[in-house]
Amino acid sequence: MTRIKQNLVALNTLVLKEYHRIVRIWVQTLVPPAITMSLYFVIFGNLIGSRIGQMDGFGYMQYIAPGLIMMSVITNSYGNVVSSFFGAKFARHIEEMLVSPMPESLILIGHVAGGVVRGLLVGLLVTLIALFFTDLTPVHPWITISVVLLTAVVFALAGFINAVFARKFDDISIIPTFVLTPLTYLGGVFYSISLLPEFWQKVSMANPILYMVNAFRFGILGVSDIPLGRAYLIIFAFIIGLYTLALTLLKRGTGTRE
Repeated sequence: MTRIKQNLVALNTLVLKEYHRIVRIWVQTLVPPAITMSLYFVIFGNLIGSRIGQMDGFGYMQYIAPGLIMMSVITNSYGNVVSSFFGAKFARHIEEMLVSPMPESLILIGHVAGGVVRGLLVGLLVTLIALFFTDLTPVHPWITISVVLLTAVVFALAGFINAVFARKFDDISIIPTFVLTPLTYLGGVFYSISLLPEFWQKVSMANPILYMVNAFRFGILGVSDIPLGRAYLIIFAFIIGLYTLALTLLKRGTGTRE
């Protein structure tokens, strides 16, 4: 029982550290994504959306709002973990955690929890901004909550793996720039894949973000290009795979004991 209490104290301390880090530098962690998403709503929603008209029976602004919320959650949950863990490696205080009695699994869970917190905070902020532009009333609230939470976990884990392999600050921006951003833009945020030719629809099915965006859109609007069960299956598969990989790398000391 004492060991369990010690682990809970360690995990709580690590999560609080991550939370205070987010809040302490809120001008860097919360404000920029809010401004960026506001510009998306103005440009794509008001200016371009009025020319596009409806999509799947909804106004264009209302249709893209869930995608923009999910995009902010993805980028911020990923970005928080990759910068936080790499910062711990760079400053060498990750070594203090590794030599402590705290299990590697708690180190991983603590950092992932921090990424989830930031992703959800930014997602909530973007949702409030979206309400100034369109009406968003979740049709399936539990699906909405579960999908956004699980998606934040997926990309927090991915950010952790990126941080493990990163050797310099430039390395933490390569994946977001050349992998994450293209996948997000091609993940059905701004359009329905039913508009694409059949070949590109099949290609889009290989994009995991497509499943997350559509599942979240189904939770809010009740429409999706992807079967909901398949979306959950993909999300859980990524969580299990990424968690296993991240924990294995941490236990081996990859990127931390070299």
